[in-house]
Amino acid sequence: MGYHEFQQCIDACLRCAAICNHCASSCLQEKDVKMMTKCIQLDMECAAICYSAAQLMSLGSSKAEEMCRICADICNACATECEKHKHMEHCAECAKACHECAEQCMAMS
Repeated sequence: MGYHEFQQCIDACLRCAAICNHCASSCLQEKDVKMMTKCIQLDMECAAICYSAAQLMSLGSSKAEEMCRICADICNACATECEKHKHMEHCAECAKACHECAEQCMAMS
C-alpha cells in the first residue's frame, strides 16, 4: 500500500501535526505555562509521531501500520490532556483533530 491507499490517514496526520504545533505554541503564551507543560509535551510528541506516520505511509513502508497504531495511542493521550483545557480554543481544536487522527490511524492498522 502507498500514498493513494493511505491518503485520508496521511491528510489527518498532517492536519493533526499542524494543529498540535499550534496548540503547543499557544500553550506557551498562556499565563500559567507551568500548568500547561504536560499538554505542551504531548502536543510535541503527537506532532512528531503524526509527521513520521504520514511519511512512512507515503513511502508505502512495511512499518506504516505499526506506526499508525502508535500514532493512535499518542493522539488519544494528547486528546485526553487537551480536553482538560477545552475552555481554551486551541486545546479544544487540538483534541478534536487528535481524535479524528486516531480514528483514521486505527482504521489503517
